[in-house]
Amino acid sequence: MAVVAGPDLGRREGPAAAPKRAARPIERRRDDRSQLLRRTMQLAFAALNVWIGVEFYLFVRYWETGGATIFVPRPAGVEGWLPIAGLMNLKAFLETGRMPVIHPAAMVLLATFLLVSWLFRKSFCSWLCPIGTLSEYLWRAGRRMFGRTWALPRWLDLILRSLKYILLALFVYAIAGMSAAAIHAFMAGPYGLIADVKMLNFFRHLSLTAAIVIGVLAVLSLFFQNFWCRYLCPYGALVGLASLFSPLRIRRDPQTCIDCAKCAKACPALLPVDRLLQVRSAECTGCLECVAVCPVKGALDLTAPGRRRVPAWAMAAGIALLFLGITGWAQLAGHWRTELPARVYLELIPRAHEFRHP
Repeated sequence: MAVVAGPDLGRREGPAAAPKRAARPIERRRDDRSQLLRRTMQLAFAALNVWIGVEFYLFVRYWETGGATIFVPRPAGVEGWLPIAGLMNLKAFLETGRMPVIHPAAMVLLATFLLVSWLFRKSFCSWLCPIGTLSEYLWRAGRRMFGRTWALPRWLDLILRSLKYILLALFVYAIAGMSAAAIHAFMAGPYGLIADVKMLNFFRHLSLTAAIVIGVLAVLSLFFQNFWCRYLCPYGALVGLASLFSPLRIRRDPQTCIDCAKCAKACPALLPVDRLLQVRSAECTGCLECVAVCPVKGALDLTAPGRRRVPAWAMAAGIALLFLGITGWAQLAGHWRTELPARVYLELIPRAHEFRHP
């Protein structure tokens, strides 16, 4: 088992490094604010999700108590936590061309995050995803506590990394076999109508087995960087595949690079950035950690076609504009909220525990 963090690691050599030509004059990189921007966006999106969670809890409690508590309208953004519903609705939309009426925000958000990850690498995971943010803060806390994090042996790492793609394939296979009519029927059934409530109740009434699993994943995340995201998250697998076609790349200039290997040590995805000319991996989340620690201006940058440098502020602005623009359009166009009669909520929400997945 290899140690990942620590200031005394030497540079890893590899055959992929290009032969050096005459080096350019070294100019130190200054005032890199990419991580400040990224963490600000992470925390803002996490706060948004907490706010949505509180609103949705109050909404559910109102109907559970028969109107005895404060009424809060259902926040449609909670459907961001229903990726399977989003994938099902996306499949039905591609088949029929009609926008869904049950959980439309799930599809809109899924499409938004896929677009974000296509244009800006797998940035959903490192800039927006609340689970990704929590995972990152866990391994950083572990590094502070133990002075390092660890990496699994390469053979085991490769096997475990395949798990998220296997899980994704199972979901895609199951959904691909459903017709648009079957998807609409599922969504219109009791389970589909309150899938968001079922999701909330899973965490509200956590079973012992689920609590143990979540606890083990949290502990593992202290020792291994982004354990859940790296090995088990099918959502991350999906946006990672989309990112393979991104026009943006982390590029290393071998003429300017001073071979300090700081970029490889900083990479949360454990990619050998110091041995590559371009980072093409689906594991790259576009976090720009490698660029932030590079001491030489121009040696490592996020670039667009034509080797045009993309500054961190442009990436942050692009992600924010896509998210706000698409979700704003969906709200204005009436493709955002699930509109159900009050009697449906009054009948189904108090009995949510009775409904099982068909």
